[in-house]
Amino acid sequence: MALLAMFAVAVAVVGVSAAGLTVFSVWDAANSLNANAVVLDEDEEIPPSLGAIEGGVNLLMVGTDSCDGQNAALSSACQNGDTEGERNDVTMLVHISDEPRRVTVVSFPRDMIVPIPACPNPDGGEYSAMSAQKINASYSYGGLACTARTVEALIGDKIDFAAAIRWTGVINMSDAIGGVEVCVAGDIKDEHTGLSLTAGTHTLQGVQALQFLRVRHGIGDGSDLGRISNQQQFMSSLVRTLQSDAVLANPSVLLKLATTAVSQVQQEQLVLSQSLANPTLMVQIAMAVKDVPYEDIVFVQYPTYYESSYEGELLLPVTQAADVLFTALRENQPITLTGEASQGFGVEVTGEAAQPTATPSPTPDASAEGGSADETPAATTPETRVDLPSDIAGQTAAQTTCTVPE
Repeated sequence: MALLAMFAVAVAVVGVSAAGLTVFSVWDAANSLNANAVVLDEDEEIPPSLGAIEGGVNLLMVGTDSCDGQNAALSSACQNGDTEGERNDVTMLVHISDEPRRVTVVSFPRDMIVPIPACPNPDGGEYSAMSAQKINASYSYGGLACTARTVEALIGDKIDFAAAIRWTGVINMSDAIGGVEVCVAGDIKDEHTGLSLTAGTHTLQGVQALQFLRVRHGIGDGSDLGRISNQQQFMSSLVRTLQSDAVLANPSVLLKLATTAVSQVQQEQLVLSQSLANPTLMVQIAMAVKDVPYEDIVFVQYPTYYESSYEGELLLPVTQAADVLFTALRENQPITLTGEASQGFGVEVTGEAAQPTATPSPTPDASAEGGSADETPAATTPETRVDLPSDIAGQTAAQTTCTVPE
């Protein structure tokens, strides 16, 4: 949802401007986003545009479990005093490739045990590194910059941009878009989140959308791994919604998305990295991904396995399988899923989504330019696809999935 907020500002500024509506207030507000932005690396110059960045671009998107303000009423753990600090309950990497454009979203299980590197503290010094902690401790330890450093160490690559969103921000952004359609294969009733859905399809927004994104009890194997695939179903449907005429061709929806996203930053429900708090750059990112085909938008889970210890079952990374994924992303190679849709039995694949029909570009008349109309275009060399190890679960935006009750 943090990605939706960033994308909303970008697409709305472009789309609404093109429709001839007044968006100066949105643009002025967006230009003020830098006031509360987080510095990821003080030594790095902020890239002026997406086009100036060679290779792929990595965006870190985090959802946190804050108990501040209105967020406390949304969690029984907050109300019972069972949580301390603010953790990265959801951690996702969005990789946008260089030409040809592809998008890969990698979800990191919140309980996965990883090293946490030394992280900057508010006094200008550094917190000490830790060799083995759950990844969701990184945000409470050193904020968004610390989570970014932790993920950088895992993927062996740099995080260019980052954003974090709180529960209230998710509610407001889903309201602004008007809802996202999801599917459940059977009745779900979860007392932990308050989610209650009957079998079938539902259009979710507001509190119900947040409940769906947070639910794990009552679906799949009841673990965070099942919840990740549930979130991927939501995000896949969200992509199809954003690319539809209902959003991109609707100026009023675009304007609402933009103003809502900006307000969430101002209300501290959405935090951006300094490198991302630039509306011009947001527009360039949005323009790079808005026409990516569904089959080239892939959602995967960082591969893991359970190992017994004196502390109980530990969730550990399968780095060898992950290396295949991140090498392919760095080398801009297309990837093919070979594993299941969910490592936690959270969803099942039910079908394929039809790509919206694009308006064909006019074909140039070669003879009008002095060439021959019969000339055959040069053949292009097919790209070599990388088959991901079956340890890596996931789906594409072209696949429709349905949540499986426990």
